[in-house]
Amino acid sequence: MAASERREETAEDGGGSSRRPWLDEVNPSQRAAVVHGSGPLLIVAGAGTGKTRTLAYRVAYLIEQGVPAERILLLTFTRRAAEEMLRRAASAIGDRSVTGRVWGGTFHAVANRLLRIYAGAAGLSPEFTIMDRSDAEDLLDVVRNALGFSKKESRFPRKATCLDIYSRRVNGNEDLEKVLARDFPWCRMWQDELKQLFAEYVSRKQKQQVLDYDDLLLYLYYLLEDEKAAESIGGRFDHILVDEYQDTNSLQAGILMGMRRRNHNVTVVGDDAQSIYGFRSATVRNMLDFPRHFPGARIVTLEQNYRSTKPILDTTNRVISQARERFSKELWSDREAEHRPRLVTCVDETQEDDQVIRLVLQHYEQGTPLRRQAVLFRAAHHSNSLELALTRRNIPFRKYGGLRFLEAAHVKDVLAFLRILENPRDEVAWFRVLQLLDGVGPVTTAAIIEHLGRNRFDPSSVASFQAAPSARKQVSELGALLRDLAPLGDSGLPVQMDRIRAFYGPLLRQEYENAPARENDIAYMATLAGRYDSRTEFLADLVLDPPASTGDLAGPPGKDEDWLVLSTIHSAKGLEWDVVYLIHASDGCLPSDMSTGSSEEIEEELRLAYVAMTRARDHLYVLWPQRYYIRPPGVSDRHTYAQLSRFFSDEVLAAMERVTLAREAPGGASSAALTPGVDIAARVRDIWK
Repeated sequence: MAASERREETAEDGGGSSRRPWLDEVNPSQRAAVVHGSGPLLIVAGAGTGKTRTLAYRVAYLIEQGVPAERILLLTFTRRAAEEMLRRAASAIGDRSVTGRVWGGTFHAVANRLLRIYAGAAGLSPEFTIMDRSDAEDLLDVVRNALGFSKKESRFPRKATCLDIYSRRVNGNEDLEKVLARDFPWCRMWQDELKQLFAEYVSRKQKQQVLDYDDLLLYLYYLLEDEKAAESIGGRFDHILVDEYQDTNSLQAGILMGMRRRNHNVTVVGDDAQSIYGFRSATVRNMLDFPRHFPGARIVTLEQNYRSTKPILDTTNRVISQARERFSKELWSDREAEHRPRLVTCVDETQEDDQVIRLVLQHYEQGTPLRRQAVLFRAAHHSNSLELALTRRNIPFRKYGGLRFLEAAHVKDVLAFLRILENPRDEVAWFRVLQLLDGVGPVTTAAIIEHLGRNRFDPSSVASFQAAPSARKQVSELGALLRDLAPLGDSGLPVQMDRIRAFYGPLLRQEYENAPARENDIAYMATLAGRYDSRTEFLADLVLDPPASTGDLAGPPGKDEDWLVLSTIHSAKGLEWDVVYLIHASDGCLPSDMSTGSSEEIEEELRLAYVAMTRARDHLYVLWPQRYYIRPPGVSDRHTYAQLSRFFSDEVLAAMERVTLAREAPGGASSAALTPGVDIAARVRDIWK
């Protein structure tokens, strides 16, 4: 570091690190980011370079410089990331209250909090409820059927596709025509009908005072267009810090710029080489264009990697150097290693599976637990044959991306009861609860909702609906339950959960298989609810940042538990393992043949390969089968011959050890090693002599 830079840093630091021993834990580049003064700051943080520590210590530094904790906003992509950063900041300065005073959370969670504060200005009721993705799909499907689009002679897009189109249009802030042409060309013929569908969908949500995920960002984005509102909201914060900026979409970038009209104290950290969420409308342009959006921005690059060995970084640096547009950085490490990443060419999928298992067990015998090893792949189905092979060998595994907690039907049922108490106009919640009852189908449900409308959506008025004899008893009991629970209000959550569980228990046992396991999930929800002071906060948190899956409720593995990790590359981002196996590294799989329609898509696929390879700490294996099976919908299985992924150029291969496996004869011996020992043909002829 130059002398002039050291003098500037000391001046910003306010006298060096004697008062701040935690600053001795950071390297010079991290320190430059931590002690940056006012004005925009872009931290280009390569994989494994300690961005979490850097951002956490920047929060700590700002507080020690006199910035009130409650005037700092920390935006992350998961609540757990925000909690970890704030915990580190609090530990550094010895003030536990920091974690509760700093505004920390996801874009969606912070938008929810601000919209409740500024509900009047946004034209919302403060008691609005939030739909998760499946609820939004269901409401779209109701509108789709009401408009008669499901009865078209040509097949109209299904509800999930419709929501994908809607979400791309909203989050990408692009015209529908452009979104359809680029991402959904098979739906272009329905452009006028889709506009009509989305207009009615929006109208229904507004009448019911419900928002979907996209609305949280959209309402805040439009609210910030009002100069007075923007001044008031932005004026709450002296500093805004954003993590994973390469994964933001244009709506989120617009929100950030709307909040920083007057005060340009904004710090963003990210790695353009890890921008892999284009399917969620994320755009790497937000990061690349940050210096243009915030003129005078200082750029600090973090290049010292604390995760991977030198040979792994040598390989991954060569992979990402193929990107056309990026912030220049060359990751380096002090971690020496003799072994280079290995590229293994396999004859077919079966041999690839056998080789992965052989290597996994080899590392296990050498002392690496299964849970410190991960098999990564581009698409979930790429692990199908490996899962069967692992099962046959009795090797335990856990696959990332199973049934998400909020997608479990019994969880959604209980949440629907709470949503009715929170917002009695929520028709999707009513549809879910009412159709749990005996004798209540879609027609009766619609009639009950009309009845509720005539009674100002008083939940207890359900009891006065004249249901058919088969449904009358349970409809009346539901009305009595809601009548008793409504007066408890927002703060009566524990009692409400207990009463709902008692009412729902018989319905759950009647409706679903494996009732005991589902009842355990509901008991977990009740325990979770006990930690909240209000029903509003509980519902918002559970929808915006739910447990990843029902299987995750068991927590991390115990001392004697172990399993191999299987994961898509997207799900693996932000994680690390001692040993990583990247499988199906062939063209058509990586890059996916569905994502090669433009140079931008191919660039994102390149970044996917880079993300997968940079998850490895000590050992990296890249495997590809020369032949593999494909299973097109409606067509019988067939095999295809593959080529090595285009991302493994000659320069990349020069940094790797290459192994080509020979075809094995049954039993494992190489057929080339066997020589004729018996004249079998003659022996067969001799039978008939």
